[in-house]
Amino acid sequence: MKQLILNADDFGLTRGVNEGIVRAHRQGILTSTTLMATSRAFDDAVARAKAEPAFGVGCHLVLVGGTAVSSPAEIPSLVDSAGRFPRTLPEFVAKVSSGSVRSRDIERELRAQIEKIRGAGIEPTHVDTHKHTHAHPVVMNILGRVARDMGITRVRKPAEDLAASWQTQSQGERSWGSLASAAAVRAIAPWFQSLARKYGLRTPDHFLGLAMTGRLGTAALRQLIDALPDGTSEIMLHPGVCDADLAATGSRLQQQRQLEMEALLAPEVREAVERNGVRLITYRELN
Repeated sequence: MKQLILNADDFGLTRGVNEGIVRAHRQGILTSTTLMATSRAFDDAVARAKAEPAFGVGCHLVLVGGTAVSSPAEIPSLVDSAGRFPRTLPEFVAKVSSGSVRSRDIERELRAQIEKIRGAGIEPTHVDTHKHTHAHPVVMNILGRVARDMGITRVRKPAEDLAASWQTQSQGERSWGSLASAAAVRAIAPWFQSLARKYGLRTPDHFLGLAMTGRLGTAALRQLIDALPDGTSEIMLHPGVCDADLAATGSRLQQQRQLEMEALLAPEVREAVERNGVRLITYRELN
């Protein structure tokens, strides 16, 4: 049997991103999303999520870019005096790897983000992280403990099936940087699975989309679905409406979000799901 979770990251980033995500769920094949507690359009995302009871909504935990939920005094090693996280992933990784970020500060902030989402009336189906920070051993160990203590039993598997991603991309479309990043994350797969078992966390069998971030247009998404292996897979996407608010965020994904939204709405992609006998699910059905 082939089961598929199609998850949209960055729910709450802007109202336009929220609109695109919900449109891809209502009119397309998107089954799941992850909500950023630190985002500027958080309240709008919460209201939209509550109007879509079949939609799976998890936590998109943020440790890079933006402003923390906790006060700077509570997590001083993680943020600056204005409460801002490290601006880039390499900066964050360097600080964590050197030991200059205290584990208790990361733990406090992850708890605060989950509590904010629950406090808004959303019970998370699962957790994942912005910029894939839980691929770092220190972060995953903390995240596993927080998830277990807070009763969350499902987490994104960050290691990608690179063979499927490679076959989906034509020579001219390949992003060697994205592929290299996905390959680096792949190296931590055995260690990640060990920690997931330690904390009783369930994951899909397969994860796809990291190497194709921002480039899962209609043809690429259809090919990825045609190549799905048996078992349960998650495909990560970043749909949204490209507008002035999105441009103001500085996100590197702009028009690419429109591209991925349109792919999720495309009839030929839905036909690929039906032709391959793929069952669309959320993280709620993952067992």
